[in-house]
Amino acid sequence: MEHAREDSPPDLVAALARARSPERPGPGTPAGGAVRAWPGPPVVFPEAGPGHLDVQVLLRLSLAASDGPGRLRPAPSAGALHPVDTELTVGTGCSLPPGRYGYDPLRHRVHRLGPQPDGTPPGVTAGLSVTARRTVSHYGHRARPLLLLDAGHAAAALYLAARALGVSEPDVRLDGLAESPLAAVHIPPPDRRGPARPAAGARFQEPSAPTPAELLARRSAPPPLPGAPPQDALRAVLTTAARAGTGALRWCAAVGPPRPGLVEPATDGATLRRYAAGEARPTLAAWAAGQAWIADAGAVVLAVGCPADAGAPHIRRAHLRAGFAVHLAHVTARRHGLAARPVGSWQQADLGAALGAAPGRDWVVHALALGTRPADEENTT
Repeated sequence: MEHAREDSPPDLVAALARARSPERPGPGTPAGGAVRAWPGPPVVFPEAGPGHLDVQVLLRLSLAASDGPGRLRPAPSAGALHPVDTELTVGTGCSLPPGRYGYDPLRHRVHRLGPQPDGTPPGVTAGLSVTARRTVSHYGHRARPLLLLDAGHAAAALYLAARALGVSEPDVRLDGLAESPLAAVHIPPPDRRGPARPAAGARFQEPSAPTPAELLARRSAPPPLPGAPPQDALRAVLTTAARAGTGALRWCAAVGPPRPGLVEPATDGATLRRYAAGEARPTLAAWAAGQAWIADAGAVVLAVGCPADAGAPHIRRAHLRAGFAVHLAHVTARRHGLAARPVGSWQQADLGAALGAAPGRDWVVHALALGTRPADEENTT
């Protein structure tokens, strides 16, 4: 367990403590530009040759701002503010010539920034950083954890897009060691495997690759989200989150009647284990910035951990991994016919203390609210 002795700037530690407090944000501030202003003229996406990674399609399936219906980006973002900026380092085997590029998700185009560094591997590496001002404009002092969660969601969107394009093992770095870029996703060409990065990367294999249509159809369901998910569907969502979380957090779900309480995957992986009794959803609603609809959600999947004495690398790692895992769990939920909505803002959400354990150790970091809906009903947000 990491502690504050880690070489970490105290501002993130203090910022998380303040974000978790009951203090309410002040008046909104200007958000600035919706995307980073990259220098130079835009570059036209060339067509991908045989065996090459189609960077244009990769970005369309992951981070592009809109498609035909005009909806926002596939990656969820707190307040739909989308603070994540993407810089691409392109090697051989891609539709784009080797080099460094900045991506404009509003116009779905890239700007060449310069040559690729020496030793750039085949494929493309997307470095994810954030423009904090966008999220701070609405959430004020609560923005810092939300920025990290958004970056984790963006990394997952890239990962899933790569899988849809036939890449078996994209390499995802969510170690929390750097402030910028916060995360990186290396995607080799479809017919090759990229170099292993055991010290920094993390590999997670989805049970089956998503289709492009599946990725373009995903979106967060508008509340309310009533209806208890079937046990097998809830277990699948929890299992996906736990595997994608790679041990960084504990995963459980708050469920309602007839036996309200908290459940988690059993050690056999085939069932759910009940480890706490009692109705938790009204308390979760109060902790989640007073979003009352959560009290009636069919279930609420929770990522728990990141103790109060964690240093900055641990804080970054836990939140990045939580965003990544919730994003993949969201796709699993949709595959099981569930409506789902990520919930990122949490105040005084010390779940461990509420259950009688030592305070300050097990905080709610992120969540995914679940409900049922008819199979032919389409979400509209």
